[in-house]
Amino acid sequence: MKQPLTEEKVFKDPVHNYIHVQDTIIWRLINTSEFQRLRRIRQLGTSYLTFHGAEHSRFSHSLGVYEITRRIISQFERSGYKDWMPEESLLTLCAALLHDLGHGPFSHSIEEAFEMNHEDWTCRIIQENTEITAILRDVSEDFPHKVASVIAKTYEHEIVVNLVSGPLDADRMDYLLRDAYYTGVNYGTIDIDRILRMLRPYNGRVVVKESGMHAIEDYLMSRYQMYWQVYFHPVTRSSEIILRQIFRRAKELLQEGYSFRFMINPLSDLFCGEINVEQYLLLDEALVQTAFMQWTLESDETLADLCSRFIHRKLYKYVEMDHLDSETIDEIRRSFAGAGLRPDYDLEIDYPTDLPYDVFRPGQGFDSKQILLLDRHDKLREISEVSDIVRSISGIHRGRYHLYFPQDKLQNVLTQLPDSIAEIFAK
Repeated sequence: MKQPLTEEKVFKDPVHNYIHVQDTIIWRLINTSEFQRLRRIRQLGTSYLTFHGAEHSRFSHSLGVYEITRRIISQFERSGYKDWMPEESLLTLCAALLHDLGHGPFSHSIEEAFEMNHEDWTCRIIQENTEITAILRDVSEDFPHKVASVIAKTYEHEIVVNLVSGPLDADRMDYLLRDAYYTGVNYGTIDIDRILRMLRPYNGRVVVKESGMHAIEDYLMSRYQMYWQVYFHPVTRSSEIILRQIFRRAKELLQEGYSFRFMINPLSDLFCGEINVEQYLLLDEALVQTAFMQWTLESDETLADLCSRFIHRKLYKYVEMDHLDSETIDEIRRSFAGAGLRPDYDLEIDYPTDLPYDVFRPGQGFDSKQILLLDRHDKLREISEVSDIVRSISGIHRGRYHLYFPQDKLQNVLTQLPDSIAEIFAK
């Protein structure tokens, strides 16, 4: 049950103008140490090395997701839609606010490096012995489990999960707007007011009134453009590659018994795979970057070089290729090793792809990944059945091979490579 604040709290926000906090539980959650930690985690990981304005945090994004969810629920309740259950409002708001609680330093990059999932950590932080858990238990003993089940997408009412995690959820809408604002691009500037007005609860899930189709087309095109112009930017991919290599090298050295000049407990526990929630919550980007700065002085040349490149933005260069077979890759790796380079660290092959929207296939039914339009006869149709624009970008796997390498090192040994390989990197 909601517990209204005596006086509404507001946050001034550059994307939503104001974020309104009207419930005591939400206000208390925001002020926990676990939620405040998100101020020290960048929303876009290493993208600040490409777009210098991309310094915004998971904290501001999480508040934005909460605010969009609050607006949607407020509209549902004002309109008296019979398919929305007001008793689910607080649960949905808490899940929206806390959905990114488990992100680690540099967000998705650290997940790839250690094969972990931020949603799993979010569910642990919500349910284990934390300030968050204690506040949620003030609602009911099983409330932490309910919030975690929404984030894990196992909650019994799909409409609640839809609002927090779905093809047209509050999370995606906020990060498109916020990331576009802070990177300085225009691709993510969607008409969010129009979209929110067109959302409807219907038969247990969120659908879109058919007259709002053009706003949804714009949203999907914006997402498509943001992926290719921002999220998959090749310079950002280069910084992510170096970041993963730093973690991989440090982990290797720790396993080999290497004596670090500088090492701190949460990091060594992370590398050993023995980290608990209390230790995980000590991890933030300030701590990791402090370690990186210290590791530039390590005697291991590989680790010191990688950390110096990351800290001082001396990133790997890249060449693009339309086609790349396994034989060519093996030949490149052998040539690098023969010239004294370390192909495990001095070469990375990246092939970014994205599927901006899953096409509806007749006969397979509607699934949770699809955006459904509700026409004036209360009939549902999947958007790519109706929209030529959505159909044109559906199922597109776009991408080229990117070969990343340290240009300074490669330049020193270029003459030692076979001509066919040297030509690839001399482009």
